[in-house]
Amino acid sequence: HTHPSTSPIHVVAGVVRDAQGRVLLAQRPPGKHLAGLWEFPGGKCEPDELPVDALARELREEIGIVVESARPLIAVPHRYPDKHILLDAWAVSTWSGTLHPHEGQRLAWVAPDELADVQMPAADRPIVAALRLPSRYLITPALPPGEDDALMRGIERACRNGVRLIQLRLPQWPSERIAGIGRRVRNLCHGYGAQVLLNDDWKLATILGLDGVHLPARIAAALDRRPLPPGYWVGVSCHDSAELAHAKRIGADFATLSPVYETPDHPHSTPLGLERFAELVAAAALPVYALGGLDGGGVEAAQMAGGQGVAAIRGFWRSA
Repeated sequence: HTHPSTSPIHVVAGVVRDAQGRVLLAQRPPGKHLAGLWEFPGGKCEPDELPVDALARELREEIGIVVESARPLIAVPHRYPDKHILLDAWAVSTWSGTLHPHEGQRLAWVAPDELADVQMPAADRPIVAALRLPSRYLITPALPPGEDDALMRGIERACRNGVRLIQLRLPQWPSERIAGIGRRVRNLCHGYGAQVLLNDDWKLATILGLDGVHLPARIAAALDRRPLPPGYWVGVSCHDSAELAHAKRIGADFATLSPVYETPDHPHSTPLGLERFAELVAAAALPVYALGGLDGGGVEAAQMAGGQGVAAIRGFWRSA
């Protein structure tokens, strides 16, 4: 058992949305730790209280609303110089009552895409990424070069099926070929409101006007900071706690963690299983997708284990 003073303070926070999909923020009052910054409303969980009960109590006391249903979104362990907290964020699916700031704090409704410009505590940043990222992440299969039509067809099927985040990963294709099709992929995806990340090559990703990069673990390992500025997504492929910690350190926005289950692609990797996945995610301070042997049917299980959702090749390409 850790000494009481070193065990983290468990804080719950609610991501509350209005009918337009905007998110509610509260400003920290003068005199408080991190005064003036904007945060997701919530407060401390009492020692014997369930987090979901603490969430309901805090939101009722602070802003006068009744939480009707909520699900875990992301738990962020964070060390400030003077304290160690676990920020446990919940997505509030339905709520009722009249919003009223009981503690005189300023409240604001902010569109998710505008959250990047708001001054927030460091621990709240991963929550912003988690609420902006979808629950399904398609990684394109390793098609042979020249299969342009098959690639476009598969991506369009996935977009039609509601996939909104796609990693363009074409390991056998030379850069010129990827450059040749990259803009077509971008235009197609953006037409559906989907975002596209390019595997590995962040310079080409920016030239093509894509939404960011996904870094293989070995590439991320050689970096000491994120290769793209805020406003682009930076994802990292991870397989253990050290890689997850490094992804956070360099300022990545999210990670994939694999293999959760056995896959034909990596027959010699030992699968983590969902329980170990949950342990690793609990210690990670960024959104994490479960990858390996899962499809859309595994999204809920991955989220219950603390994950963002599921990343898949076959699972989202085939079902498409």
